[in-house]
Amino acid sequence: MEAFVRGLPKAELHVHIEGTLEPEMMFQMAQRNGVALSFESVEEVRAAYEFTDLQSFLDIYYEGARVLTTEQDFFDLTHAYLRKAAEDNVRRAEIFFDPQTHTERGIPFETAVTGIHRALEAGRAELGISSGLIMCFLRHLSVESAHRTLEQALPFRHLLLAVGLDSSEVGNPPEAFEAVFARARREGLLVVAHAGEEGPPAYIWKALDVLHARRIDHGVRAEEDPNLLLRLAEERIPLTMCPFSNIKLRVFPSLADHNLKRLLDRGLVVTINSDDPAYFGGYVGDNYLAVSEALGLSRENLGTLAGNSFEASFLRVEERRRFLAELDRYLAG
Repeated sequence: MEAFVRGLPKAELHVHIEGTLEPEMMFQMAQRNGVALSFESVEEVRAAYEFTDLQSFLDIYYEGARVLTTEQDFFDLTHAYLRKAAEDNVRRAEIFFDPQTHTERGIPFETAVTGIHRALEAGRAELGISSGLIMCFLRHLSVESAHRTLEQALPFRHLLLAVGLDSSEVGNPPEAFEAVFARARREGLLVVAHAGEEGPPAYIWKALDVLHARRIDHGVRAEEDPNLLLRLAEERIPLTMCPFSNIKLRVFPSLADHNLKRLLDRGLVVTINSDDPAYFGGYVGDNYLAVSEALGLSRENLGTLAGNSFEASFLRVEERRRFLAELDRYLAG
């Protein structure tokens, strides 16, 4: 089963590039950039990865991101993720980055976006991984900060696929960001949004109806609203689920309790992703394997999930068809 899952052609649609910063790389970058960390060793960092909720994770996540200061740092980080993704036969990666995490501490927007983009281009040439870059606004910061970030991004519009909304969900509803998302859409950017992870189903409705999100990141709490489930199924609105993340952040007590299989059986476009794999204990293939075991997924279920990942992507029609054909050959083989 492991060989089958690792070789399964798949897309990853919910991964924060800052969340792929492994402790070893964190210390290497801290040393070369002269950044003092509050941790003494790699082991101490890993020991801190016992989170009680989303905020307890974000505190460490932002601490680690401080080591990213140069274009080369962002290149190295992204290139390392793509090498990991290639081991899981990720054929398409749509990657989040949080520019405000960096611009708020004086790192130019251009530094981050250029380093990430160079790595995505290298990954396409060296590894054959198709990719796109999604800029997220941090919802715990002000709406004015989001508008400034969009202004900073516009000269690099050609490097961006979409905009998203992430960070601390509870108490930061999507509708507060209506105007900045409307501006982003006018600039031709697609929209996704984190909703229904710790926040209520109402946040998912607002992400769809106010922000006009094309897919929902997480969305596990949609199950609490039968009418929302009907809409998600009928309109084929994808959910980019992240099982390891949901367990580490105590959204579910265990993988066996996760609602992914129930929602898959309801006909929703469910996908499996890694979110912040360096912090949550595994990359996308690890998530597939663990969920398969915990929920008793069949090879047919896994094939459906992989197919959903391509369907939910922002690939052009021809490229999507090519990857789906590749998946069909794999499943038939």
